[in-house]
Amino acid sequence: MASLLIPKVEPAAMKSGFTIDSQFRPQYHFTAARNWLNDPNGLVYSNGIYHLFYQHNPQGEVWGNMSWGHATSADLVRWDEQPVAIPCDEQEAIFSGSAVADVHNTSGFGAGTTVPLVAIYTSAYSAGSRLAGRQAQSLAYSNDDGATWTKYAGNPVLDRASADFRDPKVFWYDGSAGSYWVMVAVEAMDREVVLYKSADLKAWEYLSTFGPANATGGVWECPDLFELPVDGDAGNTKWVLVVNLSPGGIAGGSGGQYFLGTFDGVAFASETTVTEGLEQDDSRMAEYGWLDWGRDYYAAVSFSNAPDGRRLMIGWMNNWQYGAVTPTSGWRSAMSLAREIRLATRGGRVVLMQAAVDPLEDGGARTYSEAGRSLPPGTRWLPAEASGDVLRIDAELEPGTAGKVGLLLRADGGERTVLAYDPGTGVLSLDRTASGNTAFHESFASVDRVAVPLEEGRLRLRVFLDRCSVEVFAQDGLATITDQIFPGETSTSLAVFAEGGGATLVSLDVVR
Repeated sequence: MASLLIPKVEPAAMKSGFTIDSQFRPQYHFTAARNWLNDPNGLVYSNGIYHLFYQHNPQGEVWGNMSWGHATSADLVRWDEQPVAIPCDEQEAIFSGSAVADVHNTSGFGAGTTVPLVAIYTSAYSAGSRLAGRQAQSLAYSNDDGATWTKYAGNPVLDRASADFRDPKVFWYDGSAGSYWVMVAVEAMDREVVLYKSADLKAWEYLSTFGPANATGGVWECPDLFELPVDGDAGNTKWVLVVNLSPGGIAGGSGGQYFLGTFDGVAFASETTVTEGLEQDDSRMAEYGWLDWGRDYYAAVSFSNAPDGRRLMIGWMNNWQYGAVTPTSGWRSAMSLAREIRLATRGGRVVLMQAAVDPLEDGGARTYSEAGRSLPPGTRWLPAEASGDVLRIDAELEPGTAGKVGLLLRADGGERTVLAYDPGTGVLSLDRTASGNTAFHESFASVDRVAVPLEEGRLRLRVFLDRCSVEVFAQDGLATITDQIFPGETSTSLAVFAEGGGATLVSLDVVR
């Protein structure tokens, strides 16, 4: 078994003499046992194991000493932290990138019949390096399924003499233009995605450039490019280009956008560009494709080599506006739940749909359920069996004559996170202004909004609560809102409410 090759690391929180808070540490979202993490990197599936690498500071709770941390999972839910995979040194910091299983050993890094894992990462060269100040792309490889890594002696393999050329996402292209590796990276300050090709991961040839387009209010980072069927039809596909940016997200600060279009092996052509150039039109932001409408889903990238053709994505559940000061101790930042994404036709256009890999699908138990309940104006608190700090809530609502209808999450007295739907405007909102500790940064208290049409007069919600976060999936993942919250330990109550008129609670299930 591949997992036996990788020793499990004892979590730092379990070691004698180490104090770390547990109030906010998630149960089902990955966190490093201690210290800082940010962007997911090198997501790859190999020999039955999902590998999650990530930007990590092994020495502190804020950004710095950037290295690739490493975690593994057999199910995308339970993660085992591993030793640091690719550490920084006096010459370079190890910035974001991707990893591939080089099944044909095009790189020549494989030993015998072993399929090498190859990491393609950004070398951020330090003052002591001959390339000081540059960002260029480099390789490391593993012949023991990710347990140990060796940097390629010929690094960097792609250098544009740029200070902001980073975040390579690499995949194998097999189409009318040929068969080769494609690298999708960014010139961050120029808001451009640049594409290259290679036969062996070592020598790269320029293909094309995309952008600037749509949201350009911050630097572009962490791109991804992949093909998906529309409505499950393998004969009808579109290419998805993901571009994260910070600041300039739809909810403020960090965010992720996507474009739909075609890729011919050379250039990506967008079919969903609304505005072009560096002058962003803030009045049209809601027209762009957004991965998430909350404030805490950034640097999202997908797994390479995922089984059964699934496209699985993970994002950093934080925001650069306040990421360094969130009120945790001993550790900082978590990853989102893994999400399976697909394309579907809704309202006559093709959109991205997302469904969380459910951490409670197998081990959870339904603790509260009701259906067909009228909701007169006011708030109805649910019984104790519906409360908790780690829950999945499935609700279906008919707004009826109500001006607003929704849920109060993680509530106690005046402390609450409000998930509300306004049928007059068709807008779903997540209000964390009274969610608990919001004073640690002026940008944290927020109300995030997304337009969500009713379907046959109903709104379907799936909500994941996990100690310091809320992930909302509306209308089967047509829209998502992801936000951190830091409530008091007693804030565990759940309520349903209607304002200004009556509504109907079609169904409600609580699982924990």
